[in-house]
Amino acid sequence: MSTREVVLGVGGGIAAYKSCDLLRRLQDAGFGVTVIPTPASLHFVGKATWEALSGRPVTTTVWERVDEVRHVHLAKESSFNLIAPATADLIARIAHGRADDLLTNTVLASNAPTLIVPAMHPQMWANPATVANVALLRSRGFIVMEPDHGRLTGKDVGVGRFPDTARILETFALITDPVRDLKDVKVLVTAGGTREMIDPIRFIGNQSSGRQGYALAQAALRRGAEVTLILANSALPDLVGATTIRVQSADEMFTQVSDCFDSCDLIAMSAAVADAKPSHFSSEKIKKGSLTSIDLAPNKDIIATVGERKTTQVVVAFAAETTLDIEEGERKLRAKGADILFLNDVTGSEIFGSEQTQGVILTSIGADSISREVVERVSKDTLADLLLDQALSKLG
Repeated sequence: MSTREVVLGVGGGIAAYKSCDLLRRLQDAGFGVTVIPTPASLHFVGKATWEALSGRPVTTTVWERVDEVRHVHLAKESSFNLIAPATADLIARIAHGRADDLLTNTVLASNAPTLIVPAMHPQMWANPATVANVALLRSRGFIVMEPDHGRLTGKDVGVGRFPDTARILETFALITDPVRDLKDVKVLVTAGGTREMIDPIRFIGNQSSGRQGYALAQAALRRGAEVTLILANSALPDLVGATTIRVQSADEMFTQVSDCFDSCDLIAMSAAVADAKPSHFSSEKIKKGSLTSIDLAPNKDIIATVGERKTTQVVVAFAAETTLDIEEGERKLRAKGADILFLNDVTGSEIFGSEQTQGVILTSIGADSISREVVERVSKDTLADLLLDQALSKLG
């Protein structure tokens, strides 16, 4: 089997025509490409076009060339799958193991690394069903790109536009020529938001979804690390290939971090940990008329604690603020003993629950200096790799 064979799956969206250029660029890079369009995609780009460009036969259902058992044959012979464009329907079918055309059959039969390039209307991309399907695919090891922001069909503008070919190829290189620069490195990641129970029903919490820490754990795993993910109150599934530990409160997270810290090389504390908890927990629901005030007690500062304990470990911290105060970020970096701190402004909840983020990476240099790197709005996946790059230089 050639190590340069690619299945190019084409979904039934208007962006299908842009994959003609993608096919050419893959060939320029030395890949042999077999195109599998979905039946719906043939309304946009015909079978003859794909055969002419690829120089190979093109089929769309399992009932064509049956003697070849084509979905099994293509799954075995191809080293990589690239699905572009991927519609909301196609993403849903792959996420739920559907096998109702040749492309979904081939993906289901394949163990090859797979890149999915979504393209759809912004409201479809933001729909909770699509968000859940994308999270499920990512948890299973699929790489799902963030679509671009721009003009779509008609006059609509938003997130959902098919990315430029260059960006797709850059991302595709992550699976065709993966960087394994964290091999043998033990990485500990915290993610999600803690809950501090008031009574059996009520709690003090926050809006963290856990996506940034999840992205960090995925990126570290992809780069060869041994990953432990401590996940607080997140709807995200356990991360395949990593050890996932579920916790609820700050105390539970503190215990798990303490148990795992000494054996790790890098810790990324992206969880939103409550600063305080109720002084007393009521074992019974507090009646509405009695719930007039809550006495609070401080939680342990997990980052500061590991900062004091660290020997050779690299500590990455996060600071979610309502103003982008660089001086305050630098004060926190020093006070908590962290090596790297990502400072962001969460005003209006633009970061919590979003697939994108922005802020400033602060990195300690020597005893007194701190470097600043402004990060414009990027996907949380991109930020994860930026932070790991910084941490890698600290690890030496």
